[in-house]
Amino acid sequence: MKVMSLPPYASPLERAWHVTLWAIAVLVLGFLILPILVIVPLSFSSGSFLSFPLPGLSLRWYHELLGSERWLSSLRNSVIVAFASTILATVLGTLAALGLQRAKFPGSSLVLALLISPMVVPLVIVAVGVYFFYAPFGLTGSLVGLTLAHTALASPFVVITVSATLQGFDTNLSRAAASLGAGPTLAFFRITLPLILPGVVSGALFAFVTSFDEVVVALFLTGPQDRTLPRQMFDGIRENISPIIAAAATLLIVLSVALMTVMEALRRRSERLRGLR
Repeated sequence: MKVMSLPPYASPLERAWHVTLWAIAVLVLGFLILPILVIVPLSFSSGSFLSFPLPGLSLRWYHELLGSERWLSSLRNSVIVAFASTILATVLGTLAALGLQRAKFPGSSLVLALLISPMVVPLVIVAVGVYFFYAPFGLTGSLVGLTLAHTALASPFVVITVSATLQGFDTNLSRAAASLGAGPTLAFFRITLPLILPGVVSGALFAFVTSFDEVVVALFLTGPQDRTLPRQMFDGIRENISPIIAAAATLLIVLSVALMTVMEALRRRSERLRGLR
């Protein structure tokens, strides 16, 4: 990412405006990020309640988090659901993006709008609709139902990222592979997939984060034995505000930062492959 700099012949007014914009950007980022970073020191508190200043530093709440069967079970459920929904969303979203890119038909824009509609519909409406749809089939209160719901929520992110990657894909490469005797499947795995892989992986990471952090649909579809980590945190805040919530939130922050770092690395790799650098 290139940072825009002023030319040496810029006027004093332009320099002042440039500094003002940077100051506004820093203030906005601080306003958004600092409340999140406050959670991190609270997770190392030795006290029994969330309070500032900290009475002392301790890893007590991390030991309690990793030693509690209830929290470990919710973490295990979140990981299982997130991985399963990520795999399904990545496969379905990639196939949908390829189909929309290759098959030009009058209703393609409408189909794309339907595919990404879960991104714009409020989650409460989605949760209520999914609950009443699942109830006759007995899918409520199960991880299978939650996985299918999260797949529907995560697929639009894969469709968008893969579609954006396909905008710079040269279809002549697939035609050249076909002219050399490669079938559609072989051409996809040997030519298309390696070139669009950064977009596919980025979409998969978005899908994983969407499923792992989702709480509204989980409140409707999971029972006491199938709680995910976000629902366990929500119930913990409602029942008893403890620093163990801050410890769980810190782990989620670390996971999000790690995934964002991976996505940025993939973006730079994609730019290098396209010859933009």
